[in-house]
Amino acid sequence: MRALDIGIVGCGFAGAASAAFLARSGHRVTVYEEFNEPAALGAGIVLQPTGMTVLAELGVLDRVLERGTRLDALHCVTPSGQTVVRLAYEKLSPGLFGLGLHRGALFQILHERALAERVTVQHGSPVHRIVNEQGRARLLAADGSELGRHELVIVANGARSKLRRDSGLVRRERPYPWGALWFVAQDPNRYYVRNLRQIAHGTRHFLGLLPTGFGARGAHPDEHQVSLFWSIRMDRVAEAREAGLESWKEQVLGYEPQARFVLDQIQHMDQLVATGYHDVVLWPWHSQRTVFIGDAAHAMSPQLGQGTNLALMDASALAQLLALDLPLPVALERYSRLRRAHLDFYQFASRWLTPLFQSDLQLLGPLRNLAMGLGCRLPWLEREMIRTMSGIKLGLVAKPLQIPDQTPPRALTA
Repeated sequence: MRALDIGIVGCGFAGAASAAFLARSGHRVTVYEEFNEPAALGAGIVLQPTGMTVLAELGVLDRVLERGTRLDALHCVTPSGQTVVRLAYEKLSPGLFGLGLHRGALFQILHERALAERVTVQHGSPVHRIVNEQGRARLLAADGSELGRHELVIVANGARSKLRRDSGLVRRERPYPWGALWFVAQDPNRYYVRNLRQIAHGTRHFLGLLPTGFGARGAHPDEHQVSLFWSIRMDRVAEAREAGLESWKEQVLGYEPQARFVLDQIQHMDQLVATGYHDVVLWPWHSQRTVFIGDAAHAMSPQLGQGTNLALMDASALAQLLALDLPLPVALERYSRLRRAHLDFYQFASRWLTPLFQSDLQLLGPLRNLAMGLGCRLPWLEREMIRTMSGIKLGLVAKPLQIPDQTPPRALTA
């Protein structure tokens, strides 16, 4: 395909990765970022083999590995120590692993890569509307002024995208009633390493501790970090803050006494950041000159830890299709078809799994413990669960993406 003039709305993971890929392919790329000083908010994320493969394609995996910390397994237990589920990557492929990483580290690396590819980034430029006129898509500010005109617009401005709501493509968009309180702590002695540790008490109480690596360069001391998350109904956040810090700490210590050094770093409730989730379904993910990627296209609960990885795969797939000798409408239509099986599976799985860990349906807790414990004892089912965790499933019975023989992973193939 000839070089295109492309506008990208949003400079998060999906937007920055897309910008870098497309500019490297010779397209003229302008990114419109709402904030004057963009940064990744939040705490830790899990990079799966799928996401790391895309980062390798982009040429930044080595830098990401330096800032992250290796994860060999996901381990979820009850407060009494009963194992709910333990999934180890190596049972799927020797040498395979996930990566715990601070959002800020990945944002910094992707942002720098985009700038190195001569991407133009316009900070403080929120896009309010997209209007198609005379073979171009016009990006308009809230006051109606024009920000730019492009042959293609990629919308990558996150789970709360207003542009998505105006697209006419939305099939489902609703917030989950449950979210989490997050905190990033220093873990200089590296107590939490190698495993994503979770403690589940029924479906109403859920604690997670994720080794998070070293964070962005210059933002924190180069000291190992751990991200704590505590499940909570979003309509109870104010109530929890009013109950006070000591009450909340007592709850957490009841589940994980070893986390006292993490809690000692929290001096007031305002240090706990409340984050909600959205369930978003679009179809297709494109219109005439616009395509939606990342959370703007398919936000979901983070229960499976796939959001960042799916966004990176969106960016890679779109760039590969735009590199082919195809008319733009054909390339966009192929993009929606290419990504459908993968995204449909993870949205379905996330929607099904979330109530088992975050809901008011307490009876699901014992059933979850029984079913998942049994699943981990049946080799075939355990393997399918690890494939799901690794991000390679394309459906309940469809052939999965192939896992590379070595890590860092090479390109995944269908």
